[in-house]
Parts: sequence; structure tokens; C-alpha cells
Amino acid sequence: MEKKNFNKDNFAIQLFEGKKVRMAWDEEQQKYYFAVADIVQVLTDSVDPRDYIKKMLRRDPELKSRWGTICPPTRMMAADGKYYKTQASDLKGIFRIIESIPSKKAEPIKLWLAEVGAQRIDQMIDPELTFQMAVEDYRRQGYSDRWINERMRSIEMRKELTDEWQRSGIHESKDFAILTNVLTKAWSGMTTGEYKRYKGLRKENLRDNMTNIELALNTLAEVNLGQIIAGWNDLIAAI
Repeated sequence: MEKKNFNKDNFAIQLFEGKKVRMAWDEEQQKYYFAVADIVQVLTDSVDPRDYIKKMLRRDPELKSRWGTICPPTRMMAADGKYYKTQASDLKGIFRIIESIPSKKAEPIKLWLAEVGAQRIDQMIDPELTFQMAVEDYRRQGYSDRWINERMRSIEMRKELTDEWQRSGIHESKDFAILTNVLTKAWSGMTTGEYKRYKGLRKENLRDNMTNIELALNTLAEVNLGQIIAGWNDLIAAI
């Protein structure tokens, strides 16, 4: 069974009718892989999509016989922000799975999936579209324009910081998490985990649940740290 891994920059989450669908872009094959459990949950509204998948495969022996090929283990981000291997499939495989699920959402999600694939090509031509899509997603979730502007700035500054970390030779997600904890505690007095508990969050994204002031403080901390690390990296490169 082929196992797929992707660069973190190639992971994304899209919303279909307010529900999250995890995706990963395969640069080599130039196509998306979608988390099967997320697609099944969208189609069935099941509280346990993995259990639904088991029942679906019992109903469809032909699909079950090809399951390992259609759904290779793919490393994707879970709700807790960590990366795990999950069953994922490309558009062709997802369309085959949809055929085995009686749902009135089948046609709408097929159209949506095809549109997502086309959007990726557009984004490769014009990267600003990715930014614009994120703004629209937040608007659909009810966030104010002021908050969205601060959130977009925080995303940009976070990217600059992680780029400097990588330039310093730091690449592991666990190291990123450790450094993020130190940074969060520096301005809030709490680690990321402690802050999430303080705000009553479990698997939700902490930054998506920050106020404008919290986002601004966090962004300021990341900008300052990024500038310090960039200075060190430039100094080391000049030696």
C-alpha cells in the first residue's frame, strides 16, 4: 500500500456547507487528496464516519477490495493541530466512494470538489486567490472584517517566523510546538495548551478563537522574534 506524505505548506482545509474538509496537494502528481472521513461526514451527517465507512464497505465488496489502493494512508492535520496518517483519496477515488453513499448531497459535493480542484490551478497562477478565499471563509463563519484583517496579518507573520525557524535548521513540528509554547507564554503567561483550556477549547484552533487584542499581541511577539532570528541567520550566513 502506497503511503503519501506532503510538505506542510500543501495542507489546507475547505468548508462545504460549514463543515471542514481536510485536503493535501500532491506536487508530484498535481492533484488533491481529500480526507475520506471528512467527505463521508459531510455526505451522511454521521457522528461516527469511520463506523459508517465500515458498514459501507460491507455493503460494497467491490469497493472494499480496492480500498487500499483508492485510499492510501496520508499524513494530515487533525483537529488537535497534530499530523496523523489518515485515509485519503484523490478526486477519482472520492467520486467512487460517493457512488456507494445514498445522499442528496452527492451532486452538490461533486461540483464542489471539481471547483476546488480548479481553484488550486488558479491559485498556482495567482497566489493572492488563496488569501482571498481564506477571507471569504472567515466571513461565512461570521467574523468581523476588523478581526479578519488581524487574522490575515497573523497568518502572514506566522509564515515569516516559521520560514526563519526553518532557515535556522528547525523543521520538526514538535520543535515548532515547543517554540510556540515559549512564545505564547512570553506574552500571555500561559502555554498554548493552558491558553486553550483557559478559553474552554478542546480541538478548536486557538487563533481562530482569539480576540482582536489577543491576535495583535501574538502577532507582535512573532514579528519581534522573527526579526531577531532573521538577524542571527543573516549574521551566521555572512561569517
